[in-house]
Amino acid sequence: MTTKLGNVVTVSSAGAVGVLALNRPDVLNALNRELMQELVAELERMDRDDAVKAIVITGNDQAFAAGADIKEMADESAVSLLLKRQFDVWDRIGGIEKPIIAAVSGHVLGGGCELMMNCDLVVASDTARFGQPEIRLGVMPGAGGTQRLTRAVGLRKAMELLLTGDTMPAEEALRCGLINKVAPVELYLQEALKLAHRIAAQPPLAVRLIKQAVRKAEDLPLAEGLDYERQCFYLLFASEDQKEGMGAFQEKRNPQFKGR
Repeated sequence: MTTKLGNVVTVSSAGAVGVLALNRPDVLNALNRELMQELVAELERMDRDDAVKAIVITGNDQAFAAGADIKEMADESAVSLLLKRQFDVWDRIGGIEKPIIAAVSGHVLGGGCELMMNCDLVVASDTARFGQPEIRLGVMPGAGGTQRLTRAVGLRKAMELLLTGDTMPAEEALRCGLINKVAPVELYLQEALKLAHRIAAQPPLAVRLIKQAVRKAEDLPLAEGLDYERQCFYLLFASEDQKEGMGAFQEKRNPQFKGR
């Protein structure tokens, strides 16, 4: 595993899986502008790298991210945040075409929970706690917390968490559908990497189009979503991977997908 240390993000690779680790442990990986800019720049770089098939974002055992950097935001005004285009960098995460797996532990709060919800799959340690406590600071989520949390856990549970600022343990988050899997704290990153490697072995074009179609399901009426799904289905029959996959099935051998 080759590792590059950025200012606030540790970048490494494990075969076809790229790994990005938030690296501000002294402030529980609070999300300041520098961290978000560096994180998204690395996500976009990995998205362009043909050798990378899936991406894992993690923090450390104590915290994935405990929220936004309050010291950085406390003196902002409505106008300054608007002029700085505070959330543009967050919107760029939605343009990443490769699957992103979040491996989270400890504090997964505020902006940290929103960052996790921007990912496609989540493996959590049994010590993880999730929440949107912004109301306790006199504000509310601004990077998708009210929208994605409601879609994930339903209106009633989302309203409870958002209006009280309470946190939710990992097992409850699993039952609510907020995360995919819970593992012991010493194994959660390993489990996330296993999942990422399984996905990385799949045909890249199908992975990309499935991610797009599932994301569309959040926004489109059913009829339009079905139409989009069928267009993607037809498109994959123009790929070499479809011929290889179905040929290998008939010949009872392992397929060799090329992403073409």
